[in-house]
Amino acid sequence: MCSGRVDLEFILRAFLKGQDGVLIGGCKLNECNYVTHGNFDALSNTYLFKKIMELTGLNPERLRIEFMSGADGNLLAEVINDFVKKIKEIGPIGKGEGIDGKGLKFKLEAVKKLIPYIKLVERERLRVPVKSEEAYHHYFKGDEADRLLDELIGDKLVMSQIMSLLREKPLSTGNISELLGLSPSEVSRHINISSRHGLIRYDEGRKCYALA
Repeated sequence: MCSGRVDLEFILRAFLKGQDGVLIGGCKLNECNYVTHGNFDALSNTYLFKKIMELTGLNPERLRIEFMSGADGNLLAEVINDFVKKIKEIGPIGKGEGIDGKGLKFKLEAVKKLIPYIKLVERERLRVPVKSEEAYHHYFKGDEADRLLDELIGDKLVMSQIMSLLREKPLSTGNISELLGLSPSEVSRHINISSRHGLIRYDEGRKCYALA
């Protein structure tokens, strides 16, 4: 299967199922067997998902992509051994970042709800015009990509997490802050925006926020 078939949702599903790391293997760049050069799509998805992991408080080193040929058996073994060693150093997913099981679940479920939107953003705003490893690295590691990702995805990701929590039960600003590892001021800012859009209401009786 072409590595270009490794969708963002596939990566997310592995982490949702409790995997501590994901290693993607693809054929060497510019040596693709298909005219589509899907391995560059895999590279783009890897960079994009690493940024999503940063935004959710997960260590992006839990995700790795390597390109090699069918004759690189020794290299494959080295890469796997090195990756396993790195994941053991980082620790179990969530626990290694100081996120409890419930907080991790809500963060990943929030990402899941946004995957269709994130794909649209990637297709419309985050395309690299030149298919080269250097160009992809330069773009996704640059300030412009960080600005776009924070602007287009960051706030929506936080709101998705908050909405997921409130679907469970009404919560105070302090509760949400503690569960998601966000500052109370940041939580308040997002709640105020959502309240203006009619998504969240304040329950005077219970002194907490609930879905509208």
